Amino acid sequence: MRNPHEVLIKPVITERTTALMEQNKYTFKVDKDANKIEIKYAVETIFKVTVTDVKTMNVSGKLKRQGRTLGYRPDWKKAIVTLKDGQRLPIFED
Repeated sequence: MRNPHEVLIKPVITERTTALMEQNKYTFKVDKDANKIEIKYAVETIFKVTVTDVKTMNVSGKLKRQGRTLGYRPDWKKAIVTLKDGQRLPIFED
């Protein structure tokens, strides 16, 4: 197993993910090579909560333009983690 802090890169906070927090679902940017088992282990060990479900998706980088040149933002992986009822993550509460 990898170090849990290498698996979770940062939380994703948008309007959509804020609405998902009411359903006990939290969104993270994770390492591209991480699988669902590693993501579940990382969230449970870092935040001391019980994870019931993990959904992952690969997000393609957007096309960006700087003057004449075109380029792409890097691809990344997103994980939506569902917690047991009644549990919260303190990092998102502030």
